[in-house]
Amino acid sequence: MPVAFTFAVVDLTGSASTLGLVLTAGFVSRIALLLLGGVVADRLRRQRVMLGADILRALTQGLVAALLLAGVARVWELVVLFALYGAGEAFFGPASTRLVAEAAPPERLQQANAWMSASPSVAFAVGPALAGMLVAGIGPWIVFALDAGTFAVSATTLALLRLPAGRPAPATAGVVDDLRAGWSELRTRTWVWASIAYFSISNLALAPVYVLGPFVAERELGGPTAWGLIVTCGGVGSLLGDVIAMRVKPRRSLLPGYLLLAGWALLPALLARPFPVAALAPAAALGFGALSFSNALWLTAIQERIPRDALSRVSAYDWLGSRIFQPLGYALAGPAGAAIGVPATLLVGAAVHASASVAVALVPDVRRLRRREALTREIVIRR
Repeated sequence: MPVAFTFAVVDLTGSASTLGLVLTAGFVSRIALLLLGGVVADRLRRQRVMLGADILRALTQGLVAALLLAGVARVWELVVLFALYGAGEAFFGPASTRLVAEAAPPERLQQANAWMSASPSVAFAVGPALAGMLVAGIGPWIVFALDAGTFAVSATTLALLRLPAGRPAPATAGVVDDLRAGWSELRTRTWVWASIAYFSISNLALAPVYVLGPFVAERELGGPTAWGLIVTCGGVGSLLGDVIAMRVKPRRSLLPGYLLLAGWALLPALLARPFPVAALAPAAALGFGALSFSNALWLTAIQERIPRDALSRVSAYDWLGSRIFQPLGYALAGPAGAAIGVPATLLVGAAVHASASVAVALVPDVRRLRRREALTREIVIRR
């Protein structure tokens, strides 16, 4: 969808600024509504919240497809539709975190999270190339129509899912009280707020890869084909990370994932020179693989240890804290590259990310946190 989206807006307006405006609309609506999405998901049945989000996104993507096919799309319409799309994502994400915890047996949580990640990993590997062929052969509208269909499939499978009713949400005075309660669950656990702080720094530090990487590929690596190969290998690595997470359950809940994530710094460091694609592609696979594996460990940890009644709200704070500085990283990458040079910008980002990864891994509460399953087995053995 991002490939088709870019070409649709550029074909419509020819303006990079307009492209940024429509992208910003989706991002701002998502950020603005994330915390409310967490509250709603903890108050209502997660299944219904996710169904509503899927239906909303199916409608928005279907309307974009129809407008593009008819040749009558206007910028303000795309801004509104992508803002609504972002709103759907804001409600879906926090609800999904809790629904997985309710649907999967405790001993299979990590595998469930890995399977949930495997689907977008496959899409990440094959989606851009497929979208490029569809856009070139038919037009951007077909990609949006297919995307709308995927949300319809998702809504159908959610409607067929049978889950226990669960406990009713506790009565509260209002949304603010719910948010305070969720914040209390977060701030009293050092491993949670330290991790979220790390995610925000990491996403800020790695943003130059996405902005400057295509520029480096265009100037020194042979053009878009080289960058496409690097990104595709990143998708393959992401899928391999998911497969490993399905099978490997480390005793420490978070430590292995954060140490592995330090390897993400290899890609921007190699891009700074730049090294050939033969070196950059495996580095991308390593980085995205570590990200997938670490995400499975992180989601399992919060699903195991955060009280179920507050899980969606804590997940919403996680989504918000993780992403809030990413647009700043995108915005600063270009000016930083112009001011200190592209290689220096990439190296600074790599150094900040690697340092943050090691630092969060050494936080005592993060380093000592163990999987509930491993901890229970250890207690039984001691007894």
